[in-house]
Amino acid sequence: MAAKIDFGPLVTAMATPFDASGALDCDAAVRIAQWLVSQGSTALVVTGSTGESATLSDDERATMWRVVADAVDVPVIAGATTNDTAHSLRLVAAAEQAGAAAILAVVPYYNRPPQAGLERHFGSIARSTALPVLLYDVPARTGRRLEPETTARLAVEYPNVVGLKDASGDLVSAAWLRERLPRTFRLYSGDDAVTLQFLALGAVGVVSVAGHWAGPLQRAMIDAAGRGEWDRARRINYALDPSYRFENQAAFPNPIPTKAVLAALGLCEPVCRSPLVDPPASLIEDARSLLDSVRREADKEGVELSDRT
Repeated sequence: MAAKIDFGPLVTAMATPFDASGALDCDAAVRIAQWLVSQGSTALVVTGSTGESATLSDDERATMWRVVADAVDVPVIAGATTNDTAHSLRLVAAAEQAGAAAILAVVPYYNRPPQAGLERHFGSIARSTALPVLLYDVPARTGRRLEPETTARLAVEYPNVVGLKDASGDLVSAAWLRERLPRTFRLYSGDDAVTLQFLALGAVGVVSVAGHWAGPLQRAMIDAAGRGEWDRARRINYALDPSYRFENQAAFPNPIPTKAVLAALGLCEPVCRSPLVDPPASLIEDARSLLDSVRREADKEGVELSDRT
């Protein structure tokens, strides 16, 4: 049986830092991880899509899991699956050895399996590990939807399938799933921009990108919703709108804007791996303006931010 692990309400999908030559920067990874915890992150997804997992080697993934797990005292959720079941099982075993606390299991991308194939894939992963497994549905990146009925069957059959990061934007399906599974099944918004709507449906929080720079405001919004203070939650959600827009630019898709913010904060080099592009100087300047906006809004709400912003 999977260990009972509380991921908390603000799980940040951490960016993977590279040095100017494009090599993995472990010192920067420690800085970013510790920064995120200081910003209110209650768990970290390491080597997910924001972490540029598609261009990391298996050894680089394992290094990131180990380095971050050693640097922080919150759960590290390893982005340890691919569109190949056998490869995924090898990565899950490596994540266990590296000290990960849980597995983020993404819908296989490109090969577009049917729902029966998704059940077999995720079932194989769940059976291979004692770690908790958080499913990840992100059809914009994978080309295949994880249907709520499939999620429900997996959650019932495998006790260590403990939750879902839902980046589908389908609130109707999220509501259906929330009402049919026990509250011990953790439903997370996988998109910052619809976190408030997911909270209203009974989600426990968000797997976030904006947690890199607006974590305290996000925590304040989630906490307000939990107390039933919906006016305050809506006000903070509106204050976070510039963050939502910044991270979802068509010209610079995530994680390029995240790298721009991290560079503006002095946490890592503004470097992404090809075929992504490095954030240009203009985007880094926009990131500095965004950080100023976040601070102003936090001051209005009486939310304390780190001195780095």
